[in-house]
Amino acid sequence: MLTAQHYHDHGHGAPADHVSLTYEDRFLRRKVLTLASGTPLLVDLPQTTSLNHGGVLITSHKTEIRIEAAPEPLLSVTGPSLHRIASHVGNRHTPCQIEDERLLIQRDHVMADMLAKIGADVRDVIEPFTPEGGAYGHGRTHGHDHRHSHT
Repeated sequence: MLTAQHYHDHGHGAPADHVSLTYEDRFLRRKVLTLASGTPLLVDLPQTTSLNHGGVLITSHKTEIRIEAAPEPLLSVTGPSLHRIASHVGNRHTPCQIEDERLLIQRDHVMADMLAKIGADVRDVIEPFTPEGGAYGHGRTHGHDHRHSHT
C-alpha cells in the first residue's frame, strides 16, 4: 500500500494526486485515505498533525499528494458590526474562517441562536472550511518547521 510519513504545508511541484478532507478529517496521525484516483493511501505521521488546504503529504515514492478542503456544512455569518460578532465567536474558541464580508463557522445550533440574538444574519451553507490558525501557529495552532528537506 502507498504510504505517506511526511507532511509539508506547501507543495514543491505538481502533485501526483489529491485528497479532499473536511476540517475535522484534516487533523490526523494515522489513517487510510482514499485519493481522488481511488488509490488507498496509508498516512502514518510521527505525530497528530493539522493538514492545511494546499499542503502535501509526501509518499514513500517521494510524490506529493495535495490536501484540499472538502465542502462541508457550515454557517455563514454576516451583519452589522462584524468585528463585534467575530469577538463573540472568538470568545467561544470556535474555529472561524474570516472573510471581508462574512465569517464561516461549523454548524452549531447553539452558536446560531446566540449569533442571531446579537443581530447576526446566520445562513446554512456547504463550502470548504479553512479557518484561521491560532495566535501561535497555523491550523490548530501547530507551527510549521521549515527544517524539512526539499530534496
